[in-house]
Amino acid sequence: MSARRPRSSLLLALLTLALAAGCAIAVRPPRQPVTEDARHAIDLLVTRWHAVTDFRALADIVLERGGQRQQLNGVVLAKAPASVRFEALSPFGQPFLLAVVHDGRLTAYNAVTREATVGDATAETTARLLNLPFEADDLVAVITGHAVPPRGLRRAEILPPDTLGPSISLIGDVNEQRVWMDFQTGIVRQLQIIGGRAAATVTYDRDAEGRLTGFEVSAVDRYITASVKYRSSATGVGLTPDRFALTLPKDAKTQPIR
Repeated sequence: MSARRPRSSLLLALLTLALAAGCAIAVRPPRQPVTEDARHAIDLLVTRWHAVTDFRALADIVLERGGQRQQLNGVVLAKAPASVRFEALSPFGQPFLLAVVHDGRLTAYNAVTREATVGDATAETTARLLNLPFEADDLVAVITGHAVPPRGLRRAEILPPDTLGPSISLIGDVNEQRVWMDFQTGIVRQLQIIGGRAAATVTYDRDAEGRLTGFEVSAVDRYITASVKYRSSATGVGLTPDRFALTLPKDAKTQPIR
């Protein structure tokens, strides 16, 4: 795999983990009262999300975009509410591409070319790089197999079951979500994010006991599909904030997110 630029390689890897955030809704709908059943489902999602502490896994990533296929193997670290670190590893086990979201900042570094991209980790700035803006907490939620209800919730409606089962539609200030979930436990099966003219779907893979083993991502209108398979995953491992610090070499060629 070519590692010429962090924009074309590293951030594509980050995209694999971040598709679930969608794009901005053009017109915000009026607020509507939330029914008791919908509120119960939202409370289940929030309770499970608040139980997240941290996550660590080896990840095998396959990304297809515009007819091009990339494969990456690496380490994923996540800490609630909004810290993520991804390291793509060489065949010798050395990190050569790194991406960190922490303390509201996004840093991407290519150790081969010694090029870095830095900026605020906001939906607006990541939209300029990925064309699919995301918030940091949404990224942590996707990596750990959860769904964070959209901010500024305006509508919530439980939808009739389809081939995937029951789901709930959630419309907020920034995006719209449809969450297929177990309404008894709050475990999320599939998450669709719709914003403006873009849509992305995340399907979680779980074992027989419900443990997360990876996820599949598709954004058909942008010709993007991705598969993330976890190995040796663990939760509640006690990751400290310093694990998400990324100090760039003094000779790194740094460019801001434009």
